[in-house]
Amino acid sequence: MKNNNKSDYTLRATSKGLKQLSKHADLNNPEQVKTYIATLNVCNGTKKNLCIIYNSFCKHHQIKWQMPKYNPEPKNIKIPTKEKLEMIISASGKTLATKLTISKECGLRPIELCNLKVKDIDLDQRLITPTTAKNGKPRTLKISQSLQRQLQDHIIRNNLNPNDKLFKGKADAYSRLYTRKRNALAKKLQDPTIRQIRLYDFRHYFATMLYHKTRDILYTKQQMGHKRIENTLIYTQLLNLNDDEWICKVSHNIEESKTLIENGFEYITEQDGLKIFRKRK
Repeated sequence: MKNNNKSDYTLRATSKGLKQLSKHADLNNPEQVKTYIATLNVCNGTKKNLCIIYNSFCKHHQIKWQMPKYNPEPKNIKIPTKEKLEMIISASGKTLATKLTISKECGLRPIELCNLKVKDIDLDQRLITPTTAKNGKPRTLKISQSLQRQLQDHIIRNNLNPNDKLFKGKADAYSRLYTRKRNALAKKLQDPTIRQIRLYDFRHYFATMLYHKTRDILYTKQQMGHKRIENTLIYTQLLNLNDDEWICKVSHNIEESKTLIENGFEYITEQDGLKIFRKRK
């Protein structure tokens, strides 16, 4: 698999899956493996992944088998509020907070973020140009002034050169550290909803906010690094939000309207000569 240019993430997932299967079934006996997978108390998506992993083993060892079909159950994405994401970021150390802020502002996959090099960051123009994973198209993403300062401080503090990786470690370590910090915060605040916020939800938040702001599905697809538009279309279904998920502001003049628009507010209507704007929390 390594010789066929499979990623380290795929290699680790395959190794883990085969170790799990080998503990409960004879890998040279496809029917035993199929029975074990079929009786697992897990979702169809997990069963499908185990079948794909075992299929690679069978191909290599020239074992004939009929791979069962498991169709993953459709799931709705639950988008966390901006406040909850920022609470997690604030509770994190400098390096993790910088990583999470990139995830929130740019929607990078964890593996894309961990593969960033210093030369991928243009601090002058406030741009990040990641190497897109999953054979997606290249993209350039804008960052805020506050994130620009965080990244500049991180680069100077760690004495990094242009060809150095921006962050040490791999995506798995990033995910484990995030999980520990998130769970600690949930326990401290006695808020179980925080434990439900996955690392990938920072990416989902970015996509939802971007589509809400632009209403441009093709632009959102490009900025997410998706190959298939079907993966992007799900974010168009997440805009039916409840009223309590919005911040409403009233503008009295042109300058106030400009300020609200620059801060991400959307014009809704006009009443009694006043313009009403809103932005998701």
